[in-house]
Amino acid sequence: MAIKLYVGGLPYSMTDSDLEALFAEIGKVVSSAVIVDRDTNRSKGFGFIEMEDDADGQRAIKELDGKDVGGRSIVVNEARPKEDRRPSGGGYR
Repeated sequence: MAIKLYVGGLPYSMTDSDLEALFAEIGKVVSSAVIVDRDTNRSKGFGFIEMEDDADGQRAIKELDGKDVGGRSIVVNEARPKEDRRPSGGGYR
């Protein structure tokens, strides 16, 4: 079963393929995505990786969490489910 991981503290120059290559050393990567700002198209410094096997995902957490990548210490943990983003009521109507 696949496991989705959150990866934070990424260098702003990192691309989807760079992120995939980092995790591919540990196991089969199903998908990789560095999150970018929709207005500036610049990286927000975090992304998500989906690994094919749970065991590889757990191994990636152990081996890569805290690792120096491009001069930054990355954070790797299991992604939480996406929260429902309902309007807060404070905007224009």
